[in-house]
Amino acid sequence: MKKLCCLAMLCGVLSMVLAPQLCYGNGFAIYEGSARGNALGGTLVGRADDPSALYYNPAGITQLPGLQMMMGATAIVPSADIATQYKGAQTTTSTEDNWFFPPHFYTSYQVSDAVWLGLGVFSPFGLGNEFNSDWPGRYNNYNAELQTVSVNPNLAFKITDKLSLAAGLSAMWLNLKLEKKIDASRFFGNPNYNNPNVSTYDVDSTLEGDNVGIGFNVAAHYKACDWFALGASYRSQVKQNVSNADADFTKPAAALPASWFNNTNASGTVTLPDMLSLGAVVRPMERLSVEVGAIWTRWSSFDELSFSFSQPIVVIPKPLTVVDQSVTPKDWHDVWRIQVGAEYKVVDWFDFRLGYIWDESPVPDATVDYLLPTDNRNLYSIGGGFHWQNWTADVSYTYLTNEDRTVTARQSDGILDSEFESVDAHLIGLSLSYKF
Repeated sequence: MKKLCCLAMLCGVLSMVLAPQLCYGNGFAIYEGSARGNALGGTLVGRADDPSALYYNPAGITQLPGLQMMMGATAIVPSADIATQYKGAQTTTSTEDNWFFPPHFYTSYQVSDAVWLGLGVFSPFGLGNEFNSDWPGRYNNYNAELQTVSVNPNLAFKITDKLSLAAGLSAMWLNLKLEKKIDASRFFGNPNYNNPNVSTYDVDSTLEGDNVGIGFNVAAHYKACDWFALGASYRSQVKQNVSNADADFTKPAAALPASWFNNTNASGTVTLPDMLSLGAVVRPMERLSVEVGAIWTRWSSFDELSFSFSQPIVVIPKPLTVVDQSVTPKDWHDVWRIQVGAEYKVVDWFDFRLGYIWDESPVPDATVDYLLPTDNRNLYSIGGGFHWQNWTADVSYTYLTNEDRTVTARQSDGILDSEFESVDAHLIGLSLSYKF
């Protein structure tokens, strides 16, 4: 048992080391909890019958006898084209080519006939979005990185033969890095500031900081009979108080007052939303299961992205103007994610899986920006599970496609008249499980 505990700790540490590899999600939630879950369109809330239940519905681990483990990752390859227009001239810019690898690790242990312990290590939120640093939208964003890792222990109880409940706490580490250009000519009274064709007064701005926030989760699983089950899982908001961020500035060759744009510290709060996941699974025949489900995410908690600087970065004497904070309105709205997945056991050693997801965008037209060039999206998934003795290897492929979106210029935010085009991603998942 001591060796198994050491193995569990090693796998958990490995997941944390890999976690800084970022992800691409609507809003910026990560729904890729396991390769099997990916292939099934996330419909493991009602099933909840493998170790990744610790991500989808922790109450389901009461279906897992003994000690079980799973670990893996999802490779995500996003791409997007943004067509910007300024004074009649159009430029199309593609995001930089990047691969992201959000990992996962789960272990469950049956303590008794009524009590189970579980531990999940995963990335619940993530964002990776990079453009060339001199692209036309640089005054809004040219690089955004948001990384999270949650360590989430759970305690699950089998209340009756049909009903199980679970509760857990999570410690979530967050690292945030935002890079953009600031056109300092706006502080000289230039009415044509944020002109993408002029870079004379461009100041390179980098804001970076991290924090650990605490949250909780509760879940329920009800197996009405052999062919029908229900699941529900709730994860709380997590407030991340980034109190000691670094705000670094690289000034242009053009002359600026010596007191402007000096490196300083910054602080702010990022509220990561709560989620409610629901699922119902039916088994119309012994080898086939079909689940439908939904996830509600309260993105309305993300009303702004605000940081205060410990000292002003710009001071203008007449009239007195002091720039000592950065405030970006978001005003996102709550959204639903609708999902369906089917699994068929072709033979004892192979399961075939299909999934579909409709994912609603939380970003309103009034505040949409280049930090997250997205809209409503569709995801189509396929995959399989291979069983050999106590081992299971799950693989998945998902194609994600966004609806195109038209964006109206907002000069103060560095937004130009734009079209989000060809926004898609390829996701390849792999998980490996073992039953001791």
